[in-house]
Amino acid sequence: MTLRFGTDGVRGVANAELTPELALALGRAAARALGGSTFVVGRDTRRSGALLEAALVAGLAAEGVDVRLAGIVPTPAVAAAAAASGAAGAMISASHNPFGDNGIKLFAPGGRKLPDDIEAGVEAHWDALLQGSAVVSGPTGAAVGDVRPAPEVGIDWAEAVIASLEGRHLSGLHVVLDCANGAASVLGPDVFERLGAQVEVLHARPDGTNINDACGSTYPADLQAAVVAAGAQLGLAFDGDADRVLAVDAAGQLVDGDQIIAMCALDRHQRGSLRGDAVVVTVMTNLGFRLAMSSQGIEVVETAVGDRYVLDALDERSLSLGGEQSGHVIFRDLATTGDGVLTGVQIADVMRRSGRPLAELASVMTRLPQVLRNVPVATRGMDVSGLATEAVHAAEVELGATGRILLRSSGTESVVRVMVEAPTEELAAQIAGRVAAAVAEASPA
Repeated sequence: MTLRFGTDGVRGVANAELTPELALALGRAAARALGGSTFVVGRDTRRSGALLEAALVAGLAAEGVDVRLAGIVPTPAVAAAAAASGAAGAMISASHNPFGDNGIKLFAPGGRKLPDDIEAGVEAHWDALLQGSAVVSGPTGAAVGDVRPAPEVGIDWAEAVIASLEGRHLSGLHVVLDCANGAASVLGPDVFERLGAQVEVLHARPDGTNINDACGSTYPADLQAAVVAAGAQLGLAFDGDADRVLAVDAAGQLVDGDQIIAMCALDRHQRGSLRGDAVVVTVMTNLGFRLAMSSQGIEVVETAVGDRYVLDALDERSLSLGGEQSGHVIFRDLATTGDGVLTGVQIADVMRRSGRPLAELASVMTRLPQVLRNVPVATRGMDVSGLATEAVHAAEVELGATGRILLRSSGTESVVRVMVEAPTEELAAQIAGRVAAAVAEASPA
């Protein structure tokens, strides 16, 4: 088996790397490893989504699992349905990747991303099925899984997002939404319109091949221009499956996940609703965020990259807010996973309640220049401890308390990511170049 679980499920070129045969076997494996009698299955707008859905669902039903087909919905809608019913879940999406890619994200019963040990169990069953060393026969007759449409999944999720404002509204707020021609194309605008906002919509006409095509959170230029042209107060760019979002202020400036989490953390802290007066972020979060939270008396809890690790830390400490620089934000009192539309609604609510523009709210933190270099290496997921230690130590001495350096193996590619933060872009780039060269010399591809 060539495909493996990365930081967020299985992902590859649809019908080449991620084939129907692999998806069918993964459906069987997920049913065996996760247990439970029901799965909620959703997908984004990619042309290959229906193909892979049919295969995955066949695998689940062949193991006697009932399947509820949510259709095209955001990833958090699947998670929310699983959480509400105790079912397991699967989302067919490659998130922000080009349309030719696709992926499968799994949720354990109750709507949580899989912990490492459970994920390893799914992979073990998957391997055995593909290698022919596992029994493939299943139940017969009435014991075969039942497959039914479940349009209520998207409807119930949208209602919950609206209810998160506890009766407040967004009237008077002018918002531009970039739906990435993805899963939020219908439900995202509907939520904001029902909350009373004045809404303009970009890239919400999916045709199966245009998801993330020069639009959405990975390509926010259209949104930035549209917000300024419309005189809007807020722009929101979702990714293909709408589990993350980036924001744009009235001047067209991008507001990333770190800034979103910072402003929401401070708002909750001031209202006494930030549980534990702490927030969970990953090692990639900007040093400026950490400095800003420290100045406000908010503890920063750090995890590995991946929203499932953020969720684990939130639950271990009974905390309420965390996320990633990429725009995955988890409001743990409201959801079990990152939710771009929910996050956008919370941003808009903070703006409306405070009467302050987004640029002012986001200025709670000052982002230090951050440079990232990807260094090809021979092995994916290699151990970076002890790698290029002399270069790293020299860089740390040079930066002192004014910057930060991080080496991290990618969970999806055979690269080591070198991240440097420094007082200036030029210095960060210089140091990143030196360290990246040392990493390449120490571990050639």
